[in-house]
Amino acid sequence: QVQLAESGGGSVQAGGSLRLSCAASGRTVSRYTLGWFRQTPGKERELIAAIRWTGDSMHHADSVKGRFTVSRDNAKSTIYLQMNSLRPEDTGDYYCAAALAAHTLVTLRRADYWGQGTQVTVSS
Repeated sequence: QVQLAESGGGSVQAGGSLRLSCAASGRTVSRYTLGWFRQTPGKERELIAAIRWTGDSMHHADSVKGRFTVSRDNAKSTIYLQMNSLRPEDTGDYYCAAALAAHTLVTLRRADYWGQGTQVTVSS
């Protein structure tokens, strides 16, 4: 079992920044690939970024490249999503997710575990 707890969402004006955190817990959490998904009404769930505990960042969606950065703190079992130059279209619910197989997360866009989500609102 892996538990995920997101924090850091909120409201910001366009051009601003937010940092999301996802604290992961569980005996085998270091074996999982973690990622951030975004859900916006009327759109498909989008994988924003993914990262391994023991490797480099694996994926950033084209829509956020150059603006968002995923990182990890192994000592705290936490991953982060630094979001800069936010745009109104970045508005949505952001979910932390974990998958034992990286392929599941990055290619299939599925996860074994999900957090509760945190809302991000960017106003113009």
